Amino acid sequence: MAQRRVWLLVTVVVGTVLTLASTAALAQQSTLDVVRARGHLVCGVNNGLPGFGYLESDGSWSGFDIDYCRAVAAAVLGDPNAVEFVPLTAAERFIALQTGEIDVLIRNATWTLVRDTDLGLNFAPVTFFDGQGFMVPRDLGVTSLEDLAGASICVTSGTTTELNLADAFRARGLPFTPVVFEEIDTVYRAYEQGRCDAVTSDKSQLAGRRAIMADPEAHVILDETISKEPLAPVVRHGDDRWYDVVSWVVYATFFAEEKGITSQNVTTFQSPDPDVQRFLGQTGGLGAMLGLSNDWAIKVIQAVGNYAEIFDRNLGPLGLPRGLNRQWTDGGLLYAMPFR
Repeated sequence: MAQRRVWLLVTVVVGTVLTLASTAALAQQSTLDVVRARGHLVCGVNNGLPGFGYLESDGSWSGFDIDYCRAVAAAVLGDPNAVEFVPLTAAERFIALQTGEIDVLIRNATWTLVRDTDLGLNFAPVTFFDGQGFMVPRDLGVTSLEDLAGASICVTSGTTTELNLADAFRARGLPFTPVVFEEIDTVYRAYEQGRCDAVTSDKSQLAGRRAIMADPEAHVILDETISKEPLAPVVRHGDDRWYDVVSWVVYATFFAEEKGITSQNVTTFQSPDPDVQRFLGQTGGLGAMLGLSNDWAIKVIQAVGNYAEIFDRNLGPLGLPRGLNRQWTDGGLLYAMPFR
């Protein structure tokens, strides 16, 4: 037993040292330079979440997060298709980023203090403000969390979802039985097979998975929201230039919607607004400050559209309302930092 403890300790220490060494080596050269030299972006994504990250039967990729991967590739390489999508489980996603297996993680990841500090990661601007909810069979007659007292609940391991579930039920003094799986497909398969009474995740995920169930109308998403789930792209600590690039790509989609710039008019858009002129690379030389061409924002919007276009194309079919993901001028939380 003592030998086993020593072996486990050595394994953990060696793994930690290798991860830190790998991260330090990557930090010596900006990811921006690595991506350019390679000729394509490596983006960590979900492959089983319709609306966000989904591998279609014909081998193509679709989704909100997929479009943001393409947006980064368009800004950096001028080609939105120069992306290698790497499907990752919830347990794998942060390790893949830490060790350099991927350049950026855009996989419905919630921004938290622990992830922002202990894991050695930086979160770019939030692309989707979400919250955790519950889905139940309609014929179960459940309308509130209290109705789920004593229920079995399917949940994905290694996620904030798992922690929030325990917190919410403990705070309400409600007993429950977690039914935990690592793979998202396994979670929802178990739920559809009746191996649990309910399933919990971000409400956007629940809506996406319900859409591909055998009988979507047989399932209902409860109104109650138990957490804040700000979803954002993630990069490694210590690579400020790459963090700036990913962040401003996100802001570009916000800004374009705010100013009425779309994939259809971006190449011909004219405005006396100095902010717009700088955004379009007509003045200011902002692209060079990011290590990009001055027309980088045009390439982004031409490739994937503004935020509204990305949202409507991917999440509109799921019936998700804009909600907090509206522009700040419309009562939402989307707010692009100034292009100046």
